[in-house]
Amino acid sequence: MNDSQTIARLKRGDITALDALIERYQVRALRTAFLITQDAALAEDVVQDAFVNVYRSIHTFRSDRPFAPWFMRTVVNGALRATRRMQVQISLETLADDDPDDDAVLADPAPGPDHLLETAETQDAIWAALSALAPERRAVIVLRFYLDLSEREMAEHLNIPVGTVKSRLHSAKRHLHALLTGS
Repeated sequence: MNDSQTIARLKRGDITALDALIERYQVRALRTAFLITQDAALAEDVVQDAFVNVYRSIHTFRSDRPFAPWFMRTVVNGALRATRRMQVQISLETLADDDPDDDAVLADPAPGPDHLLETAETQDAIWAALSALAPERRAVIVLRFYLDLSEREMAEHLNIPVGTVKSRLHSAKRHLHALLTGS
């Protein structure tokens, strides 16, 4: 069943159609929310709220438009709101202390130990630099480089002008570069 059929069922009040959307979009939504919030539990809450909001406001969804951008905009906006509310900045070291399996997800098991150490150090630096960004700038980095959205699509997701997206993206990349190179 495609998104259009699932949405039509959901609009008719068939709650089981929500399960299909959850199965299809949950992982992507969780990853997106986590990259913005930097907090696994907060990301789970954001995604759960996003799916509840889908159910509550599905009647406002225009069926002639794709579902994924509409839904992911809800996730990104929810993650930004949650981050602003919590003002939580978690370093990779804290994350690694909480869940030792996270390093296994980030590291490639095939290379040798030297490569793994170098990769882990690079990832630590990237996570730390990403954590240092303001949530709005972190969001544009996630949307551009994780979700591979164009500037126009990013503007639609964030409901801001394209010029603002360009400005935030430029500023975020410049700040990340400075943090990663020490310049």
